[in-house]
Amino acid sequence: MLHMIKLCVGCDNVEQLLAWRKEAAVSGEPWVMRTRQTPRRANELVDGGSLYRVYRGQILSRQRILGVSTVSRGGSAHCEVILDEVVVRTTPTPRRAFQGWRYLSAADAPADLPISALSDAFPQELAVQLRELGAW
Repeated sequence: MLHMIKLCVGCDNVEQLLAWRKEAAVSGEPWVMRTRQTPRRANELVDGGSLYRVYRGQILSRQRILGVSTVSRGGSAHCEVILDEVVVRTTPTPRRAFQGWRYLSAADAPADLPISALSDAFPQELAVQLRELGAW
């Protein structure tokens, strides 16, 4: 299984991404992430892969990739990655900044957070700090 990883520019945490989606979503339209380059290994991404998002140096969430297509707008081609609406929180994992997107192997992908860690009583910032200290 192969995944994609991309910086989540403009959002400091998962809550901000979800708020943006709620505001920007058009009824009946899928969640689409646009990028310039179409992955050469798109078939592998669609076969159970996810888009992992990096927020301020930490991987904090993922979404299942439903489709990848190259589209043309205004004479230039770009890629559209269609995502599942469900955002799954992951174990906070440090990741340095990079441009564009990268492939992420299943072995290097962070685990999903258990449901018990997702309560309001357990802030995401605390999870990041615990991970940085090696206590998680």
